[in-house]
Amino acid sequence: MGRRSYHVHKFHPPFEKQFSAQELNAEDVIRLIDYPAYFELTNRPLPESRDGILIALASGKLTVLSDAGKWNITNFGAILFAKKLQNFSTLDRKAVRLIQYKGNSRIETVRELEGAKGYAVGFERIIDYIKTLLPSNEKIGKAFRAEVPMYPELALRELVANAIIHQDFSIGGTGPMIELFSDRLEITNPGVPLVDTQRFLDSPPQSRNEAVASFMRRIGICEERGSGIDKVVFQTELYQLPAPIFEETDKHTRAVLFAYKSNKEMDNEDRIRASYLHCCLKYVNREPMNNASLRERLDIGDVNSATASRVIKMTVNAGLIRLYDTAANRKAYRYVPYWA
Repeated sequence: MGRRSYHVHKFHPPFEKQFSAQELNAEDVIRLIDYPAYFELTNRPLPESRDGILIALASGKLTVLSDAGKWNITNFGAILFAKKLQNFSTLDRKAVRLIQYKGNSRIETVRELEGAKGYAVGFERIIDYIKTLLPSNEKIGKAFRAEVPMYPELALRELVANAIIHQDFSIGGTGPMIELFSDRLEITNPGVPLVDTQRFLDSPPQSRNEAVASFMRRIGICEERGSGIDKVVFQTELYQLPAPIFEETDKHTRAVLFAYKSNKEMDNEDRIRASYLHCCLKYVNREPMNNASLRERLDIGDVNSATASRVIKMTVNAGLIRLYDTAANRKAYRYVPYWA
């Protein structure tokens, strides 16, 4: 009788529960983890004793006490609260990189910054640094001129947070990357998206790293519900910017924000993308998209309704939106996304 072979499938715990450092003394944990930031961000008083600190870190899943009475730091604890990610050999390439280029290509780098701290500790510094590099646009109101940021801060925060929490940590040698060009900002994270990029705005969020995502929501870094993409699209409309692009590469996900362009400067691809995302935003807010709403979105004058009609027709022909009620009077036409 032949021998039967069995394949043993090893159980791999989620990334956040795996260990980034093991069998450490208490002093090592205190040295490696920015524990004051943990208590500050979670609005908890800092314990007076070292033992109290260690117990609190363990209860927060940042550390685990080993059978030998030593301390293991979890990936969850290190990726969020490392004083320096480079101190953890498995996480040193997961630091957020920020690269500024001269012009609109990658030919010449102006400056490059690699975040050293864990994501929870270093998030605000990353956002602040991006803001210092961005020029302002002059917005001319009805009675005043005002300097506004090139990109809405809320959109920046949501997209950087999304890149952090939705990345695929199993892909080695790469982490979230923010690239600043003269005409756009690209935010890339390792891992293909779990939902169709065309459905980012309406789909419930799915995260590979739920513990990280939940904690980032808890401390107010990203959206409690939803992906925040609806806010990104709303902010780009408010700032009258070209619609963002969400795209999938071979192993990465990328979001692109564009600097201001007038409607005349946009090409048809820009207009179709703006029309589609405007329609999606209206739909999830239970409002109709029509010629008038698109004119407002693209800053088209009321006397040029035919221009908006042409954009709508192009978007329909691209298969991205459809007429909601084909029997309606032409003046009552309203549109919904193709998937509605």
